[in-house]
Amino acid sequence: MTGRRGQFFDGERSGDRFAGPATGDERFLLTDVLAAQRATLELKCAGLDAELALRSVEPSTLSLLGIVRHLADVERRWFRRVLAGQEVPALFSSEADPDGDFDGAAPGPGAVAAAWEAWRDEVAFAQSFTAAAPDLGVEAEDEWRGKVSLRWVLIHMIEEYARHNGHADLLRERIDGAIGV
Repeated sequence: MTGRRGQFFDGERSGDRFAGPATGDERFLLTDVLAAQRATLELKCAGLDAELALRSVEPSTLSLLGIVRHLADVERRWFRRVLAGQEVPALFSSEADPDGDFDGAAPGPGAVAAAWEAWRDEVAFAQSFTAAAPDLGVEAEDEWRGKVSLRWVLIHMIEEYARHNGHADLLRERIDGAIGV
């Protein structure tokens, strides 16, 4: 289906993301909405490779690849470092280069595949951690936020993905005119 500004995203991959139940168990609802947001990111990036590194507009370093790298770091931070207490470094940013996730998003050999692999690994860890947690009230101490619960982290992750998926809408439209949900 073609829109006034370009191609609409359509088909199986886009239509079922938000079709889950809207009532029921809190853990299921939160993880289902988060899964839909994660699927939206994949959809916004589908069919692209080196184009993922195209920047929005100067002076911004925002790109789809940067968003994938950023969300891999965000998943890692909240689920591995904060909730699971693992002492692991960020993957794409650091204290010395806090914007490395975006600034370093270049279409070099294997960079796109490495970013997706890191993101998928962190998502898998987050899903396993959440499924194994005795309840959503599991708490941990965070240096920025103080005491946080798994419930709060899931809500924060939904918000984080929703914000960046909005950016991804605009970035994808700029690349090839594709629009949609």
